[in-house]
Amino acid sequence: MLEQLLLKGATEIAVIAAAVIIGLIAIWIIVTIPVWIAAKILTLGKAKFTRAMLVTAAGPIVYGIVFFIAAAVLTVALGNSTMPAIVAFILAFIAWIGVFKKGFATGWIRALAIAILATVVFAVIGVVITLIIQAIVPGAPPITPFPLQQV
Repeated sequence: MLEQLLLKGATEIAVIAAAVIIGLIAIWIIVTIPVWIAAKILTLGKAKFTRAMLVTAAGPIVYGIVFFIAAAVLTVALGNSTMPAIVAFILAFIAWIGVFKKGFATGWIRALAIAILATVVFAVIGVVITLIIQAIVPGAPPITPFPLQQV
């Protein structure tokens, strides 16, 4: 009996782990598409999808590391939690843009433009997907933060 319970539990954990891994990979690919499109436009077609995937994976990691280290150090140094968080956010954002700069072999302004354009493309893709889903399944809740029921 205990053996069956353990086997069932291990199977459920394996299925959950597989679902999480597949979901993360799918999200990674979906988030890479706008970055790739933006980089392709702003680097005059030089950006590769694999490079965009690498940048998309490295960007949040660098952002998180810089944010948490800067927030911790500044909070210890300054004592206040609001100002260190703001400064840590700015430093982390600059580091994220630095990943774009290095990853796409471009300047700071073009890297910032890639980040901004990728965000806009991501929002547009989200709106389009929401509209398609709502057209197919009228009762489906919106997956974007935008109230699209009036559109």
